[in-house]
Amino acid sequence: MNKRFFFVFLLVAVVIAGFLSFYASSSPDGLTKVAQDKKFASQEKDHQFKDSPVGDYGVKGVDNERLSGGLAGVIGVGLTLAVGGGLFWAVRRRSSAG
Repeated sequence: MNKRFFFVFLLVAVVIAGFLSFYASSSPDGLTKVAQDKKFASQEKDHQFKDSPVGDYGVKGVDNERLSGGLAGVIGVGLTLAVGGGLFWAVRRRSSAG
């Protein structure tokens, strides 16, 4: 049952990140909207990961906007799963050893 739940959860996450994310609102997110409304958006600075392979919600080198965003979402799900799973594994291993 646990493996089945995990795979269904993973499939749903990949579908949402890879396909449905293209249909998300193009309006600014909450922080950007507040910065625009309060007139301090001009002080915005680029973050250190702006030029990373998946910076700015897309994959560099992929010209198709839909595919680029979908791949970035799937990569994000994979990285989140890897980091979260690794932390869970480490904590679980540590607690069972002690």
